[in-house]
Amino acid sequence: MRSYPFTLKYLLVLWCFLSLSSRAQAISKQDTVALASVNKAPQDTVPKKNSQQVDEMISFAKKFLGTPYRYAGTTPSGFDCSGFISYIFGNFGLSLVHSSYGMAELGQTVKLSEIRPGDLMFFKGSDPNSTRVGHVAMVIEVTSDAIKFIHSSTSRGVTIENFKTSKYFIPRFIKAKRLDYGEE
Repeated sequence: MRSYPFTLKYLLVLWCFLSLSSRAQAISKQDTVALASVNKAPQDTVPKKNSQQVDEMISFAKKFLGTPYRYAGTTPSGFDCSGFISYIFGNFGLSLVHSSYGMAELGQTVKLSEIRPGDLMFFKGSDPNSTRVGHVAMVIEVTSDAIKFIHSSTSRGVTIENFKTSKYFIPRFIKAKRLDYGEE
């Protein structure tokens, strides 16, 4: 009888581990399927031209390449990820919250296969097992080989990455959102 509580605890721990493991595999499979659909996009289609405002926002954002990362930073002396996106959008009269998690609640969700410049991409933070948004970036270019985004990285400051070739960001991708710029 004394081993019964131990056996019950062991089975409970084993069940928790297996259920978390299967959840992580399911999330990974969803991400893989989503990325595969992006990579199968037709290559002979003509990309839609960006609006003038999106082109201006991208050009403005690129001026800050190399700006250092600063925790809670919201100015050109140093940005965190959401501070950088808020600063860029604020320069164009669009007020956003200073939180990647809060930004992820705005706008319309878009599929990776339909993503375009000006859209925001949301990622898990440094913990790949988390399900919570912890990072935000703005898409600046979409081609058959690349989804390039600009963001403030903790290690390199404001930089440009290619999502389609990133071993770091692909497994951390959560969703993409399109904000209403008042144009179309």
